[in-house]
Amino acid sequence: MKNIWFRIWRFFRRYTERRNLVFTIVGCLTVLSVMTFGTIYVLAQPASTSSERPAVKAPNLGRHFQEFGREGSILIYDSKNNRTYEHNPQRNATAIAPASTFKIFNALVALETRVVPDDVAVLTWDGIHREIDTWNHDTNLRQAFKDSTVWFYQVLARRAGYERMQQFINKVGYGNRQIGTAADIDHFWLQQQLLQITPKEQIKFLHRLYQGDLPFSQRTINLVKDIMVREQTPDYTFRGKTGWLTSTKPEVGWFVGYLEQNKNVYFFATTLDMQKPEDAPARIEITRRSLKDLGLLTQIN
Repeated sequence: MKNIWFRIWRFFRRYTERRNLVFTIVGCLTVLSVMTFGTIYVLAQPASTSSERPAVKAPNLGRHFQEFGREGSILIYDSKNNRTYEHNPQRNATAIAPASTFKIFNALVALETRVVPDDVAVLTWDGIHREIDTWNHDTNLRQAFKDSTVWFYQVLARRAGYERMQQFINKVGYGNRQIGTAADIDHFWLQQQLLQITPKEQIKFLHRLYQGDLPFSQRTINLVKDIMVREQTPDYTFRGKTGWLTSTKPEVGWFVGYLEQNKNVYFFATTLDMQKPEDAPARIEITRRSLKDLGLLTQIN
């Protein structure tokens, strides 16, 4: 009799354990189902559009080139909003010689190496008459930058020397870094087959200059920024440098720089096919009109 009761008790015990195991498995599956479907439900929710940036209509910058009847390109970078405006993207990615826009880099090297002590130290004109009258006299770094006096910056490059110039070019990563041989030290930025840079790379270089993210002292950077100023009002500061590449057909004009306005910085690089001296102002005017399309370079009351 005792054996019978023992068998009955053992049967019910096994039954109970199995039932508890089933309940446990079912419970786990239920929890997992809730978790899984809950996750799917959350992922399926539409993203909130309340914080999305409104679409910005890009201005037609190409029309300014059409007005002047010239081929060219422009790239404007709005640094605060990380937004780019451009005309002719393919040309903005094509490398050409920097021409006199390289005077920005050349001035940095000259000041850093102390081949010229400051922006007002005068170099004596060599007496060689050149085609631009403003080049035919003694001058300093600041005035030579404004007049784009080629011989002055050629002297600076020769004094800095091939090795130091190449070292700075490499440290900065300027363009394709090709400055030729020691014999090319005073004209490598003027020859299409040597140093080349794209408008996009010009923007990156200028952005680093603005931020002080270049291998030059703060004194050097501040001086070069100052000599780059073309216009300064209570509302904005406009910095830039022109260039004219004559070793290509057609010849190409540059205008690069940046505008500080509305607690923001706008970097620009413009290129323009040049046919005659009268085309020179168009580089600057097209840039100004393009910036005005963005609501800039206007008087703020």
